[in-house]
Amino acid sequence: MNARMQTAAPPEAAHAELLSARGAGAGDLPPWSAEEFEALLREKGTSYHIYHPFHVMMAEGRLTRSQLQGWVANRFYYQIAIPVKDAAILSNCSDREIRREWIQRILDHDGYAQLGDGGGIHDPGGIEAWIRLGEAVGLSRDDVTSLRYVAPAARFAVDAYINFARQRPWQEAVASSLTELFAPHIHQQRIDTWPTQYPWVDTAGLQYFRNRLTQARRDVEHGLRFTLDYFSQSRALQQRALDILQFKLDVLWALADAIMLSQCEVHIAGPRELGARAQ
Repeated sequence: MNARMQTAAPPEAAHAELLSARGAGAGDLPPWSAEEFEALLREKGTSYHIYHPFHVMMAEGRLTRSQLQGWVANRFYYQIAIPVKDAAILSNCSDREIRREWIQRILDHDGYAQLGDGGGIHDPGGIEAWIRLGEAVGLSRDDVTSLRYVAPAARFAVDAYINFARQRPWQEAVASSLTELFAPHIHQQRIDTWPTQYPWVDTAGLQYFRNRLTQARRDVEHGLRFTLDYFSQSRALQQRALDILQFKLDVLWALADAIMLSQCEVHIAGPRELGARAQ
């Protein structure tokens, strides 16, 4: 076949496409108020992966040691993708003030060392904290960092998110980060339940979740403020932001699907009701 391959539009062209949505798709409807728009964004939390069957099993203490280890090993692929995604946003962003604030997300995960009086500041970062979580559940550092336990479908879901951040306007990628609206709940849930449900896990390894309680709240304050301002230029743009947030929620759900299928025996019982998510 001689069909020409379709290539993604550069971010500049995609940005022009995004701006054209100001008057398209929503008729003459006025934008929602900031309060209404934020409420609609927060309503998307009903699709957050905390409600995925695998995460429900985790919260209820029903995962085996091997299954919990499998989750940690697979999710590491997502953890190492986060600073890559954020670097893609920075590379597409022409706003210096946004870049100054957004770069902290990369440092949060990659870590940093700052020399100064008294020895300075050293933060090994979230990726290192996740490796230590792997060691706390009984994996070796190599088990985690080699990526040998990562399911192909998990890679596919995470790579889709990185490609979105690379190829779409940075404003859209910022909006996709708003799943952090719902993240502190799931982090707190693990801090609260794992010592009881999984007493064999070294609690020192839960530091990643403790760190994210404050980091995620700080990050979402910035991302939400920008999204409410930029996407409120029109109803169509607001709807676009809601669709973007749903896309990111679907990425996280697909990742949980991939992990569940790699860690659980699944019984095929036949058809289910249309429109129902995995139960």
